[in-house]
Amino acid sequence: MREYIVRRLLLIVPIIVGVSMLTFLAFQVIPGDTAVFVCGFGCTPETLHDIRAELGLDRPIYQQYTDWLSGVVRGDLGTSYQTKLPVTTELGRKIPVTLELLALALFLSLVLGIPPGILSAVRPGTVVDFIVRVVSVFWLSVPSFYIGLLIITFGASWFGWSPPNFATGTTPGLVAHPWQNMETFLPPAFVLSVGIAAVIMRLTRSSMLEVMRNDYIRTAYSKGLRERSVVWRHALKNAMIPVATIIGLQVGGLIGGSVLVETVFGLNGMGYYLLIAIGTRDVQVVEALVLIFALSYVVINLIVDLSYAWLDPRIHYA
Repeated sequence: MREYIVRRLLLIVPIIVGVSMLTFLAFQVIPGDTAVFVCGFGCTPETLHDIRAELGLDRPIYQQYTDWLSGVVRGDLGTSYQTKLPVTTELGRKIPVTLELLALALFLSLVLGIPPGILSAVRPGTVVDFIVRVVSVFWLSVPSFYIGLLIITFGASWFGWSPPNFATGTTPGLVAHPWQNMETFLPPAFVLSVGIAAVIMRLTRSSMLEVMRNDYIRTAYSKGLRERSVVWRHALKNAMIPVATIIGLQVGGLIGGSVLVETVFGLNGMGYYLLIAIGTRDVQVVEALVLIFALSYVVINLIVDLSYAWLDPRIHYA
């Protein structure tokens, strides 16, 4: 197990280098000039030349990349071209917002996905099963950002409600203002979670149906065990292995969806920060955020892979 974890952690290095290199090269291909965004469209050619020299944009591409990469090794993620502040300073204010949003969205995805999927599999062909399948298809069919727009629009027009501090760039703290914090984060977390919950719901149902047809489940019923014991103690663990896999894969959907959801709900997190940085060609910020997102995705998938051994003790890692 230890050797497997070490090998997986060592694989993070080439993955991060590859992702960051592709991101850096993409900014050299797409149209636009960072110096123009920094100075403004009325700048003279001499001023633009001075800004490029100041920001190091006049150096060869490989040198810009290696300088950035060496700074990352030292724990320096660079300085934003727009705000002139260290990227780590900006991230210190934005990471807690996105972390809370993603954690709450993942929790809602599990709550809205796994129990209904289990109930649908245990009662196949019933009204409950039909409702669960219809709801999952509906959630998969409607884009998350559209649900967010509907929540804000109808909440404001019908009930006079809007998220606290909407589009102000500030969020109430969870400890200091728990109710306002939940009022701020629950709607975007729900919007972010419904599509992933639908995937988890459908996969949980199909996996549970397959497991419930096995001989050992029929044996457990024939021994007189209660249905609750058979489902939770014997069937659920075996059915959760493919579900755990899809949960790890859907983390990428959560991270990508946070860009749109934070923009719609006016949350000043990493997703919205990334969107602004791309629009202004703030390469240092984009590189740092892509690095964090890629690292998070790799680590979470490693945790999911390790969970297989807990779900099925027969699984061993060489």
